[in-house]
Amino acid sequence: MFRIPARVRAIPRSRIIRRAATIVTAVALALSAPATAHAAAADPHHAAPHPLPVVISNLQNWVMGILAALATLFLVLAGVYWATAGGDPAQVERAKGALKNALVGYGLAVLAPVLLQVVRAIVGG
Repeated sequence: MFRIPARVRAIPRSRIIRRAATIVTAVALALSAPATAHAAAADPHHAAPHPLPVVISNLQNWVMGILAALATLFLVLAGVYWATAGGDPAQVERAKGALKNALVGYGLAVLAPVLLQVVRAIVGG
């Protein structure tokens, strides 16, 4: 089995957490910095906003994607809870709750086009 060296075990946990947080923050800042050297010049011909049907279609795609991603996350959590339950009834109930949330999320993702079609009909787009 893998053994942690004594010099690593001697480092306080808060110091390790601070180091990890510093590294994660530095990487996040480096990845989120805008790449101005590669930025394209603004095109004045595409400055007009999109028409309402295009906006609603884009919104539909975003909502479906977010709901499907969240539902998949809950489905994975339900599987992990169920696999690690080990016969614990409370953990099994937690897994069933996460599974129900995943099913609701998938249901909403399927119904998102219908709901946005209703919005489109109400708005007149």
